[in-house]
Amino acid sequence: MAAQNATHTAPTAATRDGDGLRDREIRIEQRHLDRVYRRLEEKIHEAEFLMDDAAKRGQVGTPGALAERDAQVFRAGVHLNRLNSEFEDFLFGRVDLLLGKDGERGPDGAYTSVEPADDAVRENRAEIAETLHIGRLGVLDADYAPLVIDWRAPAAAPFYRSTPVAPGRVVRRRVIRSKGRRVLGVEDDLLRPELTATLDGAPLPVVGDGALMAALGQARSHTMRDIVASIQAEQDLVIRAPAASVTEVEGGPGTGKTAVALHRAAYLLYQDRRRYAGGILVVSPTPLLVAYTEGVLPSLGEEGQVAIRAVGSLVDGAEATEYDEPAVARIKGSARMAKLLRRAARGALETLPGGGTAAGAAGGGVPDRLRVVAFGQRVELDADQLRRIRQTALGGTAPVNLLRPRARRLLLDALWSRSGGDRRYSDPELAAEARAAFDEDISTETEFTDFLSAWWPELTPRAVLAAMADEKRLGRWARRVLTPRETRLLARSLRRLGPGGHGPLSVHDVALLDELHTVLGAPARPKRRQADPLDQLTGLDELTTYAERLEGGRRSREERLERLRDEARTDYAHVIVDEAQDLTPMQWRMVGRRGRQATWTVVGDPAQSSWSDPDEAAEARAEALGNRPRRRFTLTVNYRNPAEIADLASKVLALAMPGMTAPEAVRSTGLVPRFAVANDGHSAVADGGADGGADGDLGDRVRAEARRLLADVDGTVGVVVAMGRREQARQWLAGLGDRVVPLGSLEAKGLEYDATVVVSPAEIADESPAGLRVLYVALTRATQRLTVVSGERDEPDAAGVPDLLRD
Repeated sequence: MAAQNATHTAPTAATRDGDGLRDREIRIEQRHLDRVYRRLEEKIHEAEFLMDDAAKRGQVGTPGALAERDAQVFRAGVHLNRLNSEFEDFLFGRVDLLLGKDGERGPDGAYTSVEPADDAVRENRAEIAETLHIGRLGVLDADYAPLVIDWRAPAAAPFYRSTPVAPGRVVRRRVIRSKGRRVLGVEDDLLRPELTATLDGAPLPVVGDGALMAALGQARSHTMRDIVASIQAEQDLVIRAPAASVTEVEGGPGTGKTAVALHRAAYLLYQDRRRYAGGILVVSPTPLLVAYTEGVLPSLGEEGQVAIRAVGSLVDGAEATEYDEPAVARIKGSARMAKLLRRAARGALETLPGGGTAAGAAGGGVPDRLRVVAFGQRVELDADQLRRIRQTALGGTAPVNLLRPRARRLLLDALWSRSGGDRRYSDPELAAEARAAFDEDISTETEFTDFLSAWWPELTPRAVLAAMADEKRLGRWARRVLTPRETRLLARSLRRLGPGGHGPLSVHDVALLDELHTVLGAPARPKRRQADPLDQLTGLDELTTYAERLEGGRRSREERLERLRDEARTDYAHVIVDEAQDLTPMQWRMVGRRGRQATWTVVGDPAQSSWSDPDEAAEARAEALGNRPRRRFTLTVNYRNPAEIADLASKVLALAMPGMTAPEAVRSTGLVPRFAVANDGHSAVADGGADGGADGDLGDRVRAEARRLLADVDGTVGVVVAMGRREQARQWLAGLGDRVVPLGSLEAKGLEYDATVVVSPAEIADESPAGLRVLYVALTRATQRLTVVSGERDEPDAAGVPDLLRD
């Protein structure tokens, strides 16, 4: 597979022409790019005309004209925005094709045949019959002939899927590197080297050492680049897989899982924009990975169409900023928490009085007595009666907050019976009238409304979570769910939330809040906005201008917040889960709620899982995905790490997951990993088992190695430490510039750097039951160079190699 995906062409008479040939081919592609941009300018003028024409339609006052105007403004505005976007490498690819078996054309104007015609090759000679240029957006000329094929179109598939083993119609595949309107370079792969191919009667030239190798050699920045110009065959199969049901993708480090997931989102929008626009959710493991990847989709022309959220940001109004210790994380992530949270939600009614109400404040807790005046006499319900009423109300299956009307009705029933009202009237009609009047009178009494607010308050997820910080109270709720030790750890962890529950959250707390949102429910709010009659006439929601929205924006702040909360929990049409192996059972429940009617793409690697109980997570994953059919893919080629780094990491993989096969590295650089040792005032350094030493503690050694790598590479340097050393690492690296990124081991997921320093492998391996898998992740972040710095726990040998990395 590696050999197929990274094709190198032997020098030919054409390639030996050197820079002269390259410059000539660049000029050819420049002429085509100039033609494309002239056509784009024409399309921009057309879109601007449509915008102007649509504005004039607004002067016609019929509902139909207004609806047509708004729909036209929306479509033209989206089109204009895409055309005006500044793309790097707008035009990035080209394929030169043999004559096809049939002459059918697709909607983009290209021939649809995949296989060459029987007479396309004669005596190992062939003429190029068709040339297609591949780009980020499709562009047709005035006669509807294709100038650029959208990379997601069926006609572009051979650019990605053709290999020397199965070239199809493709003779030459070219990657075009451009910046703005200027072509900078070209790199060619010759997929049919046995042919003598001609283009317009002249020999087909071949330039460069291969497109994939050129792409892999580029320096990394702080944001992910799209891989649209270098997608490989096995990756393209995943990107273009049908959207129905569940697409599951496994692949080791460097196989492009995250990039494939993002490109798949763009492909789905291209295939069925009506269904998926605004309805795709991408779930990433960390905010760092969100920041790293958020520029990919805009570069593909899909800005604003996909929600990319970290798993700790899926709940509106909650943002994870803290990390739990591994033992606490295991408790909070366990599926057992679902049962505990149901108990806590109901138990909280007995401990959380209504905030600020008279009854709650007067008693200092939940009131245990209700007194009202009915029929001229005082009627009272005592603590035992109230407890029975609460138990009866909680016997329902509805969320706790939605049971409040039932509790109110049961209280009124008990007061009516206590007052003797059910014995006062023999006539059913009179009894019904009297009961209705009784309910209305009692329900409006201050004593009753204050009591109800304190006795059955509207609970919030944060308040319930904060109530669980009381260890004694939590012990009652957690009986036969958690051990006493687990109860203590959980309660202590939740104390950071404070009495009101507004303190900092961990990523695991966010999943608990989402579960509580479901368990508690939100009481129904009266609707304040009536449906617009225009909606009923046209079947369309009218799209408005900014000025119209300002003029008509009369919604209260509460209504806007409520709408945002509802939108945050709305089902998506498609859910993409990145690094799925890290989701805990409680996180799977949270993500599953956002895709109950969705199709799914789930990408991950069991060997990189940081969750300690994969079997429990697998059960929760199966529940979230339901009975949908599965389509499975495996990515087998490591495009990130050189073989020298991949071989070192595979030693940890053998310890973490015996029997697991690592992906095959596609290239070798000859740069062996470097080993350095720092121990209490003395250091030694070995580069592939070589040389000298220098004084300094661990921080000094890490800083020195980071500085060394800054001089060796043009891009970024990641310094990965155990989670407990994150603040130390920031101090060690202060002043080295923004090319150096300190990060904890759990933050490294999905990221890549030109060079990486991994600090104390033993500390990373020992910090959790999944520590060896986390270390495997840390060792596979570098695209060029890797340095390993050993600390006190690592037991390095004379060459500086720590025990975990020795044969």
